[in-house]
Amino acid sequence: MSSDTLAEAPAAPGIPGQDDVPRIVPQRRLGQWTAAAVVLVLLGLALTSVVRNKAFQWDVVADYFTSASVLRGLWLTLWLTALVMVLGFALGTLLAVFRLSANPVLRAVSRGYVWLFRSIPILVQLLLWFNIGALYPTLFGVRTVDLLGPVTVAIVGLTLHEAAFAAEVVRGGVLSVDRGQIEAAQALGLSRWRRLRRIVLPQAMRSIVPPAGNMLIGTLKGTSIVSVIAVQDLLYSAQLVYHQTYQVIPLLMVATLWYTVVTTVLGVGQHYVEKYYARGTEATR
Repeated sequence: MSSDTLAEAPAAPGIPGQDDVPRIVPQRRLGQWTAAAVVLVLLGLALTSVVRNKAFQWDVVADYFTSASVLRGLWLTLWLTALVMVLGFALGTLLAVFRLSANPVLRAVSRGYVWLFRSIPILVQLLLWFNIGALYPTLFGVRTVDLLGPVTVAIVGLTLHEAAFAAEVVRGGVLSVDRGQIEAAQALGLSRWRRLRRIVLPQAMRSIVPPAGNMLIGTLKGTSIVSVIAVQDLLYSAQLVYHQTYQVIPLLMVATLWYTVVTTVLGVGQHYVEKYYARGTEATR
């Protein structure tokens, strides 16, 4: 049969022609695009208002953004945040072990600690520690006011507060590990330490890292509260300057921008740490 004959042959019965195939038309989302346009316009107006508002005094912000006093306060904030997180998670891990223990006394102590320090606002805790000398004038033979300075009080108060939340984060991460895998490791004769290091922790970190990252960012911002006890952190350093220059808004913007920069860096780091521990799961985006 020639090619002309094949070209003129009618389509086989029961098989729709190309023109009969329905086209897939994407759904029009007019409402969503309209809402997006409105949001963009509002954001543009807000950004323009902030940039063009002379009351912000952006030239003053630029002058003080990298000033020596502000950078010293920033360094203290970063140092205090790192130390509090390390000590808080160390104590919190110990409390989580107590809570998971078969010993009822250890469980009660851990539960009571978490209940107490989660119930008292952090500002109240700091003020209590700052005035502890009224209750105990001397500790270990040393005057309390000499033993517990403002920075020490900040470390103690923030650490005890963070430990209560870290204990629940670690406990939740450990409980998220499938019990069957722990029993399988026991059946293989793995020691308790090897089970913890090779089986429990790698899987628990998937549940621990996200809230721990949020705690880190929250602690960074929460350190600003130590300014009430005259610890010269980032916020207190900005306050010292505007108490002298009366340029309140520009100095507050300096502190705001630095907090935003640091939290952004920490957020990016948290994303990659979460991605690392989420290997092999769907949550790897």
